[in-house]
Amino acid sequence: MTSQIEIKNVTFQYPGAEQPVLNTINLSIEKGDFIAILGGNGSGKSTMCKLLNGLIPHYYVGDFSGEVTVNGYKTSDYKVADLSKHVGYVYQDFENQIVSPKVLEDACFAPLHYGHHDYRERGLRALNLVGLEDQQDAFIWQLSGGQKHLLALASVLSLNPDIIIIDEPVAQLDPHHAKDIYDILTELNQVYGKTIIVIEHHTEFVASYAKKVVLMDKGTIHFSLPVAEALNQVETLLAHHIYPPQVTQSARELEVEGRLPITLEEALSLFSDTEPKKVTDIPFVKQKEAIVSFESVNFAYKTIAREKKQVLYEVDCRIHEGDYIALVGNNGAGKSSFMRLMTGLVKATSGEVLVDGENTKEVPPEYLAEKVTYIHQNPEQMFIEDCVEKDVAFFMKSRKIKDYQAKVEALLEQFELTDLADRDSRLLSGGQQRRASLAIGVGMNPEIMLLDEPTANLDIATRKHITILLDSLKKQLKAVVIATHDMQLACEFANRIIVMHEGRIIHDGDRTSVFQNYRLLEKAGLVPPQIFTLTKSLGWLDPAYTVDEFTERYQREEVGNGVYA
Repeated sequence: MTSQIEIKNVTFQYPGAEQPVLNTINLSIEKGDFIAILGGNGSGKSTMCKLLNGLIPHYYVGDFSGEVTVNGYKTSDYKVADLSKHVGYVYQDFENQIVSPKVLEDACFAPLHYGHHDYRERGLRALNLVGLEDQQDAFIWQLSGGQKHLLALASVLSLNPDIIIIDEPVAQLDPHHAKDIYDILTELNQVYGKTIIVIEHHTEFVASYAKKVVLMDKGTIHFSLPVAEALNQVETLLAHHIYPPQVTQSARELEVEGRLPITLEEALSLFSDTEPKKVTDIPFVKQKEAIVSFESVNFAYKTIAREKKQVLYEVDCRIHEGDYIALVGNNGAGKSSFMRLMTGLVKATSGEVLVDGENTKEVPPEYLAEKVTYIHQNPEQMFIEDCVEKDVAFFMKSRKIKDYQAKVEALLEQFELTDLADRDSRLLSGGQQRRASLAIGVGMNPEIMLLDEPTANLDIATRKHITILLDSLKKQLKAVVIATHDMQLACEFANRIIVMHEGRIIHDGDRTSVFQNYRLLEKAGLVPPQIFTLTKSLGWLDPAYTVDEFTERYQREEVGNGVYA
């Protein structure tokens, strides 16, 4: 049987690079496959996928050798425009492929410019498939990041290609919509016979949806295996800084013999003999004085049509010293607007936002910048100078902070940036950029740090590293607020979780009150960590929220009962 995609002995090196980014790779993909490509940041995953629609060698020039064929077409002999009829690609920086001012116009753009008379019907059908039909008349800037990601997918689907590639499909989606997009990909794969290729860091999605896994490292293909076999290569995955699903990690820690579970259903069968656990006591912590207060806050902005778009409704909230808050909720819930109000960059339409007792309407943002630091979702928005060291020093130098250079050097060491000090921040990897943005924020010496999706687009190992760095900031800051779709981060970092939905705070509590409230989870589009769902399904009255909690309690309480004795 002829493969739909053939990559033969391909090597590629970018101009000026010291090493090839792809090094003699060979890969065959059959029609109708659902492939997940795993690998750490910089392993060559995105570069390999750019071979398939001809971006390499036609757009990204460099030293190229080998041969790539797609649907029988040798990619070096055809233009990118010709190959895009066969291969649809949603990029990691997907906002750059949105080209029209309104949603339906963008969904129709490709079929219109290919001369399809039914371009409008194609665009509407694609929007309906990704759940954006109600947004067809909206302007692009009115969409949340997750909605823009779905629009990029719709724009690809409007051409009905045989092969669909998505780089980080769930990076900016809430857990509910993340599942929706994988369900869409599964329907395209199983019902319409599309070949699906995802570049993914979330191995729990890989376990539930993919058929095969390709592992890349330093520009080579380490293996290409069926999904269950691939995710059981735990030592190999960890050596490549990839973490298998939580249930797989737990089974490995408990030294389960035979094939390890990769899905929740498999783990339930394995651990079904466990005893329900007692609820543990939670120590009472007295709250300190509020350092931020939201008092009946409404926020709206004017659209291009001069209509008011309401974003926040009657928000009342207090943030106290010692609060480490995970701000969660579905896309478009108002999380970013909630945080930006604390910076003074935007002002409440009505109500008051107080920071250290001062009304943000009455003081300029540059004054509040010494109290509140906002770390952008896209780190490159914080880079001004031509190297990391100058970026970290910029605020302190402009404010004439005494002995700022010593503080810069200390920050470079704290965030493991010393060896990167002379590098252009914009050219760093995603994880390195995130560390640089954190160093810039801490260098401003704030009381409160606000972080918008600090772990988005990062591999799991880098996410864990960033989580450790965030945890270390608790000693330096009075409060931290993280807007995130990463429920594992919320459980590991936060002592308080605020849930937002359609511009309102609908819950304010801890991880127990959030994840044991199923109506709340459904309404806010949240999905608990896999290990929580496992222990809850096993009847634990006090479920585990992390792999470490599960394995420690399981070993302590179950070995003695003969489960693994």
